[in-house]
Amino acid sequence: MTDAKIIDGNLFSARLRDTLAGHVRAMKDAHGVTPGLAVVLVGEDPASQVYVRTKHKRTVEAGMNSFEHALPADTPEDRVLALIAGLNADPAVHGILVQLPLPRHIDSQKVIEAIDPAKDVDGFHPINVGRLAAGLDAMVPCTPLGSLMLLKDRLGRLAGLDAVVVGRSNIVGKPMAQLLIKESCTVTVAHSQTRDLAAVVRRADIVVAAVGKPEMIRGDWLKPGCTVIDVGINRVTAADGSKKLVGDVAFAEALPVAGAITPVPGGVGPMTIACLLRNTLVACARQHGLPVPEV
Repeated sequence: MTDAKIIDGNLFSARLRDTLAGHVRAMKDAHGVTPGLAVVLVGEDPASQVYVRTKHKRTVEAGMNSFEHALPADTPEDRVLALIAGLNADPAVHGILVQLPLPRHIDSQKVIEAIDPAKDVDGFHPINVGRLAAGLDAMVPCTPLGSLMLLKDRLGRLAGLDAVVVGRSNIVGKPMAQLLIKESCTVTVAHSQTRDLAAVVRRADIVVAAVGKPEMIRGDWLKPGCTVIDVGINRVTAADGSKKLVGDVAFAEALPVAGAITPVPGGVGPMTIACLLRNTLVACARQHGLPVPEV
């Protein structure tokens, strides 16, 4: 049996960012409009800081305006809400992203709901969640959107395929299921309470792993030739004591079974930021009444 084809998220995301940069240049030239993304970071979580820096770099590379707002961890909730209100009213800002998690004294849901749904490039506002569930145009969460792009690039038409999403979070699992339903897949959402999870996964043509448990999904759980999208990013200790990143799928076991699989790192992760830029471009076009680029 030959090993699975590796789905290269780095390569796909680089192509997508190049396409987006072209659309940004065209928008500037034709309409004098530059998409703007505002990122709000509260606190000094090291992982969040690295992620925000990467977002800033990619935003600027795409020709967009980047607005960063770094606040101390003890910032009162009302100050965060006031900042969001100001960004909602700022015509130069077309997308707003609040980096999660927030400090415990701040109600994350209240903050998410304070963002103008038209500028909610994370796709977390209840209005966007509802529109996605209803099959309407909506801002779609970036990680599921990137995962869908990788699937369609690999498989083409998804209609009729049996898909299992392992994980039911609002950020990945639920919106991923909605996107796959829209593509006319037969979708099962599995989770920690699913009986005989291995048997459920084993029938899937598409497996999306987003459960947050290192290498939980074993190679013998997979249907031969299936396509695996591993959303998990887990830091574990290797046998030599070093730290390494692994996904929710046991990659070495899955490799000879699956038809295609995303690696960790280098799979879904790069797509998340690329899709954030895509959502910002779309939000900008809609806010200015311009044609929405096909991306």
